[in-house]
Amino acid sequence: MPPTTSTGRTPITHVPLTTTPLPPLDAHVAPWPGETESVGGLDLHVRRTPGTDEAVAVYVHGLGGSSTNWTDLSALLAPFAGGIAVDLPGFGFSEPPAEFDFGLNSHAALLAEFIDGLGKGPVHLLGNSMGGAIALLVAARRPDLVRTLTLISPAMPDRRLDYRRLSDPRMALAYLPFVGKRVRQALAALGPEERARQVIKLCFANADAFPAQRLAELAEEHNARAEFAWAAPAMARSTFGIFRAWFSRGPESLWAAAEKVSAPSLVVWGEKDRVISVRRASRTATLMPRARLLVLPRTGHVAQMERPNTVAKAVLAMWERVETGDW
Repeated sequence: MPPTTSTGRTPITHVPLTTTPLPPLDAHVAPWPGETESVGGLDLHVRRTPGTDEAVAVYVHGLGGSSTNWTDLSALLAPFAGGIAVDLPGFGFSEPPAEFDFGLNSHAALLAEFIDGLGKGPVHLLGNSMGGAIALLVAARRPDLVRTLTLISPAMPDRRLDYRRLSDPRMALAYLPFVGKRVRQALAALGPEERARQVIKLCFANADAFPAQRLAELAEEHNARAEFAWAAPAMARSTFGIFRAWFSRGPESLWAAAEKVSAPSLVVWGEKDRVISVRRASRTATLMPRARLLVLPRTGHVAQMERPNTVAKAVLAMWERVETGDW
């Protein structure tokens, strides 16, 4: 895996794209229906994409996201793997238990338990952002559960002090003493569509390309979550959980976990990612023994939403090559 160039630009590593035809992408298709399933006494909201029984893909969203972040990619991959997209505790429509601590280790342990409980054997595991870090930990600690691993802009340690990484700069003040309560009230007063637009502006390289149908769905989800008393605390505590992981050193660090991943892996990063810098891409892929790196130009933090066709072709190419022993 080539290192970062002297200019600081991460080189684009050649990753083959499948030539197998994919189903046509329809941005008007609604998110897959969801229902609550019990995992080790914890109820999780899950969306299942109908597909073949021969393989299973599990999709894990990022901070502030939900299972709907995978609607398009899971539809494209449905002919090749039945899809299961989870709402992590405190996100989407999964109410967290009172004792849940929202650390990455806790999320990873719960996800591993969920996958184990499927009884489907090792799965194709895909994660974005925080979900990518969680998927990385599962693959490192439970290799028996992971057939392949796809990480899309995983939340690897990135400790830049840059408020442009926030969908609203006021979020940096939201949990400070004295001023925090007022800031949280101001943020809560934003309409659901405005909040949705802020998220897309942060996560997409070209926010204007986000389909109107998907924006409406995101706004509707923001509106529904505004009624959940646990939603804002879950967001805050998961954010702090990521920060704690970023400052972990030695064998507890995410970098150390990457070295332990034995599954065939694909790392996808948007070159215009403003949330987790593309400068983390090369190191992430280099540390993983069987990983290949794909850096997408004109792409932001959620490549599976902004470039679903390209990501699907790269993921399917990995699946196909793993089967033939060519990865």
